[in-house]
Amino acid sequence: MTRHFLDIADLSAEDLRAILDDAHARKAARKGWPKGRVDADAPATDRVLAMIFEKNSTRTRFSFDAAIRQLGGDALISTATDMQLGRGETIEDTAHVLSRMVDAIMIRAKRHADVERLAAISTIPVINGLTDKSHPCQIIADLQTIEEHRGNVKGKTLAWIGDGNNVCTSFIHAAARFGFRLNIAAPEAYLPCAADLDFITQSGADVHITADPTEAVRDADVVMTDTWVSMGDEDAEERLKALCPYQVNADLMALAKPDAIFLHCLPAHRGEEVSAEVIDGPQSVIFDEAENRIHAQKAVLAWCFKG
Repeated sequence: MTRHFLDIADLSAEDLRAILDDAHARKAARKGWPKGRVDADAPATDRVLAMIFEKNSTRTRFSFDAAIRQLGGDALISTATDMQLGRGETIEDTAHVLSRMVDAIMIRAKRHADVERLAAISTIPVINGLTDKSHPCQIIADLQTIEEHRGNVKGKTLAWIGDGNNVCTSFIHAAARFGFRLNIAAPEAYLPCAADLDFITQSGADVHITADPTEAVRDADVVMTDTWVSMGDEDAEERLKALCPYQVNADLMALAKPDAIFLHCLPAHRGEEVSAEVIDGPQSVIFDEAENRIHAQKAVLAWCFKG
């Protein structure tokens, strides 16, 4: 059966732990190697990954390109406007065609429903590189970073501060699968959506939501945030006003555990969602986090190819 990677919630705890463990192992095995050397097992030999971008990207684009090459494969990269998708060709026709031309598809899309439609028809793996709903590849890299610095994430307390966005959604899914506590602090207008709240209830995930960022970060092992205004958001002024009290600064970090780490998936806006003192300070591990996108996505690709 074709293995797609669309949402953390779609996978079992066992599969997700296997992916995360493989990410750790692949990174450790490459220590000191040049970036272009192929992994010893080369699980993507003779395979081609198609990458489709409806949204701009730095980390997703470069990390997936590096990932497939390090696994022994190759990549074809296109924006949606480069393809007939940009002129009205259906997602279903695109899925049929690409299934005959490449071995996997990574898509960074505007609408999650479009990715689900692509996967429903595709006979090859489809990987969600980001949608309006979720960002599962980012979370695998984030969990890898947390475990590198603080050990197994199970039982840890993670604090998400700010907008209950697509990254927050994937952390909610991960809390149910990996067994960590997730504290979310957000203003009422930017709380996680109703589907996320239903998932919390149905899964029994240890997720707690508050309007008070100090409550969320108190004794946390990890403090996380994201940009307040994302691509496509048309309410920037309202967002900045509502989220201003949720900046992660030194005073807020001081309420977390003394050895707490700070994560941000980038790009960041210093002086908005996070102060320069925090993001450029000793508790910040954002560049380990960014690098781990390569290793995490290698593990996702390898898992998909095993299907």
